[in-house]
Amino acid sequence: QVQLAESGGGLVQAGDSLRLSCSASGRTFSSYGMGWFRQAPGKEREFVASIHWRGGIIYYPDSVKGRFTISRDNAKSTVYLQMNSLRPEDTAVYYCAATRYLGDTGPGASRYAYWGQGTQVTVSS
Repeated sequence: QVQLAESGGGLVQAGDSLRLSCSASGRTFSSYGMGWFRQAPGKEREFVASIHWRGGIIYYPDSVKGRFTISRDNAKSTVYLQMNSLRPEDTAVYYCAATRYLGDTGPGASRYAYWGQGTQVTVSS
């Protein structure tokens, strides 16, 4: 079992930056892939970023590529999402997630067995 806790959300203006953090506990964090997803009201959950346990394999969708950066610190059991040049359409609840299987990574939500409670990001125009 693993527990995930996001932090760092808030209300910002368009063009601002935020850094989200996700702290993990309960199992060996360093061997599993981590991902970030978001869900806006009335919309389906959307993949935002993922990172392999070694950090060398990273995926982003086109909607955030070049603006968002995922990273991880295995010594701190923490994954980060640096979000720059935020837009109103980035407004959503952001969730971090941990993969079900050792060594896995990638955009598919079905890969992830453990989810945090989410943190709200609101970008005003």
